This record gives sequence, structure tokens and C-alpha cells, in this order.
Amino acid sequence: MQKVMIADDEERICRLIEALVDWERLGMEVVAVAHNGLEAAQLVKEERPDILITDIRMPGCSGLELIEKVKKSMPELEVIIISGYAHFEYAKSAIKYGVGEYLLKPINKAELTSTLERLRAKIETRHMEDEDKQQLARKSKNNVRRLRELLLERLMEQKEEGLSLETLQEEYYLEVRPGCFQGIWLKIDSSEEELGEEGKNIVIERSGRLLESSLRHKCFAMLCKEQEWGGYIGILNYAEERREEIRRILKDCLNQLESGKKLYGEICFSMAVGSIVTEPSEMGKSLAEASMIIEERLIKGTGRLLDYVPEGSSALHEKSLLEKYLRTVTHAIEIMSQEEAKKAVEQVIKGVAEVKDVRGYEVFELVSSCGGLFLSQVEPRDRREKLQRFSDRCRRCGSQDALFRTLSRLQEDYIRELVQQREGDMVRPIRQAKQYILNHYQEPITQEEVSSAVGLSSTYFSALFKKEEGEGFAKYLTGVRMEQAKILLREDNCPVAEICRRVGYNDLKHFTHNFEKATGLKPAAYRKLYG
Repeated sequence: MQKVMIADDEERICRLIEALVDWERLGMEVVAVAHNGLEAAQLVKEERPDILITDIRMPGCSGLELIEKVKKSMPELEVIIISGYAHFEYAKSAIKYGVGEYLLKPINKAELTSTLERLRAKIETRHMEDEDKQQLARKSKNNVRRLRELLLERLMEQKEEGLSLETLQEEYYLEVRPGCFQGIWLKIDSSEEELGEEGKNIVIERSGRLLESSLRHKCFAMLCKEQEWGGYIGILNYAEERREEIRRILKDCLNQLESGKKLYGEICFSMAVGSIVTEPSEMGKSLAEASMIIEERLIKGTGRLLDYVPEGSSALHEKSLLEKYLRTVTHAIEIMSQEEAKKAVEQVIKGVAEVKDVRGYEVFELVSSCGGLFLSQVEPRDRREKLQRFSDRCRRCGSQDALFRTLSRLQEDYIRELVQQREGDMVRPIRQAKQYILNHYQEPITQEEVSSAVGLSSTYFSALFKKEEGEGFAKYLTGVRMEQAKILLREDNCPVAEICRRVGYNDLKHFTHNFEKATGLKPAAYRKLYG
């Protein structure tokens, strides 16, 4: 028998719960009843129940405090929360502790019984006595699931061609039939801090359960896979005459998720569908379309069923935003300035705003590329891992503003880290010297002048500069001047001689020699090629 415990400060509620359920038929027994949180915590410790039914508000120790306390010692304990409408906001927090079952007062007999039956099945699965049989069943099921997940991954990457009904039936055990195939993408956007890992899993599980229960009797076959950063991708196979019905069901599912999202906190749902195809070999195309269309939520807003994105790209690529971002953010990193880094993001935001009919996937790719460029400049340890973490955070964003905030946060964190790492007596003079060079490279400055400006002897400054920068003062100064010369040649129509003077050279021949040495091109040729 599975053991159940009831905790509620109202004795009549406890008696009602006991009376509503045919415990023997469910294979359960009520082993304890508590009327305050402290008593309940002690009884859970003594009785070790399988299921705890608790009110959200109780004297001594609230339902939330009780759940947090008992879950530490009994993480597998299943919990059902009961709550009145007035206290429903408190129930939302329980999701963070892995509680996915809740009932509103007045308690409905059918809902309570259904919930208990679901938990009973869950507990029985976990406590199967025949471990060998359980492992065999799990292995078989996992093999089929993994096969289908691999199929979806290959479809997403456009690597699976020539698929037929027979292949899907015989190799992937999908009961597909002639009719319509359509890619779908359910996207769940939330911050990592909002839900926590257990809360995220509950939301994804509930969303998947809703999709499956709504569509399984309307489709010949469903092929779905949970997305790591939140949501589901999949392929639906259904009869031609169900086109409008399937669309209506998907819209209804989205509306249900949206109407219940207050339970979870700051979270957004969106759905995209690819074009309807009739050949299995075209499933990848439909799924790829859905993956592109879902990014339109960044432009049009979340909570929508999206099914269209204009063909071709907008004029965003013509703005050279990546190049401008790289130039500004590199300078920000050089001088370790949060303000300069903020300007880099503001330039990108302004550039995107100036483009008419910009596509959501273009904005996503732009911000992702900016983050990659930034990390390549700061060169952190475990760069690949950090880039993946940044990409995952971007994928959880449901708007352009959230994307740009994620990029700004990345910059702020690493520039702060750079300042902490490099701020010291040995590094500060070199940073000041580099700033001095950036401010005076147009003038005929010398190593002696710069070392004096930062308060060091010329000899010590020379050694320290080379140690910190990996190159001598003269080579660094030449590099700064050449970079500025390249910018002027690309963006300014003034004569080469004028550019020579504006980057600190009096001798055009000397300038030309250094420029050709740095770029492999003479200034005029560089302008012709890149200007």
C-alpha cells in the first residue's frame, strides 16, 4: 500500500479529503493527519509517506516551508498542493521545489482521484520490483526514442534525404500514412533564474503532455523532441482533410499555455509551423522553415502562432554592423571601459532599428555573432563552453530587448573580470599608456614621453610594456597608427598624404612602407579594395 499524509489547519478539510477518496481501491492508506506545518514536518520524518497532500497556508510553518524542508530529506516524495484562489500566487513558488500537482478549493472528487491515480502510477513505475524487466523495457523504449531523436536532428541539419513511408515505418517505427507532413516548433522563453532546473522540466513536461493529448488522436503519427533550451520541435503526419483542424488545435494549445503562464512567472510561449508537404522527403524543409519562422517572435512578439516569414533577407547585412561593433568593443576591451562597451551594443541596436522589415533570425544571428566576436577578443578560458552558454541564453530570449540585454550582460561580466584581473600596480601604468597612445597617436610621441606620462622610467616602462603586451612600444604604436589609417582609408575620401599626417607621420614614404608591411597593400590599393 502506498502511504498518504494530509496536512491542513482546517480539520473539516482533512476529513473531507479522507472521505472523498476510495483509498483501498487506489491501493493507498492515510497514515497521518497534521494541522500545522511543524507537526506535519515531524510526521513526514516519522511516517515516510509516498504522497503528501498539504494546504499552502498553515500556522507554524507554511506549506511552502514544509515542502522545502521535507524535500531535502525525501526528494522522491510526491506532493499535492491545495489552495484557495486568495492564496494561489503562493502556490506558484512550489514549482521550484519540483511540485507539479495542485488543486483549488473547493476540492473536486474527480480531480483529486485523477491526481492520485497519476501519482500512484508514477510511484509504481519508480518502485518496480522486477528490476531486470524494467531495465529491458527502458532500454527498448530508449532505443526507439533515440532513433527518432537522431532522425529529427538529421532533418534539422538537412542531412536526411530520400525518406519514404516505408523507411519511416520500418527503420523508425513510425505509423505514418500518406497525407500531410508539417514541421512544428513550440518555443518556451524564460531566464535561467526564473524557474530553476526542476521548474523548467515541469513546464516542458506539461507543455509536451498538452501537445500529445491534443494531437495524438488527430494525427497518424507525431515525431517530437524536447529542446534543451526550452520547448519542442517535431513533425506531424495527418490526413489532408484535417489541415484546418490541426491548425486550430495548435492555436488552442498555445492559448492554453499562454492563459496558464502566470503560474510559472516570467515565461513566454510561441509556436511556429513550416509549410505543409506531402512527401516524407520534404519533412526537413518544413522543419527548417519552422525553425526560421520561430525567430519572428523576436520582432512580432510572443504568444503567437507564426507561419510565415518573407522570402529573402532584409538590408541588415548592408549596415556593416559587425565590423562597427568589433571596432568599438575592441577599443572598450583595450581600455576596459564599460561605457565604451555599452556604446558598442547601442550602435547595433540603432543599426537594427534603421532597417525596414528586418527578420527575426537575422537579429538572432547578429547578436550571436557579436557575442562570439567579443569572446574572441577577451580570450577567456574555456571559450567554447562560455560561447555555448551565451548561445543558450540567447535562445531563451523572447524579444530583441532581451537579446541585447544578454549581450550587454556578457560584456559587463567579462570587462569587470578583466578589470579585477589586471587592476594592479604592474598593469595600471600600461593601461594608462595605451590610453595615452590612443589619445596622442596623431602626434610625434616617443617612448620617453609616454613613460614619463605614466610615472615610470623609460627602461622599466619598456620592459614592463613588452612583458604585458608581447611586443615593444614602437611596434604597438605603429600598429595603432596602421589600424587608424585603415579606418580613414575605408571611410574618408581625403588624400593619402593627409591620412599620413593624421596618423602621426611626417614622411609619406615611411608611412607607405609601414602600411604595406602591415597589410601587404599600398594605401591606394587598400582603399580601392576596401573603400
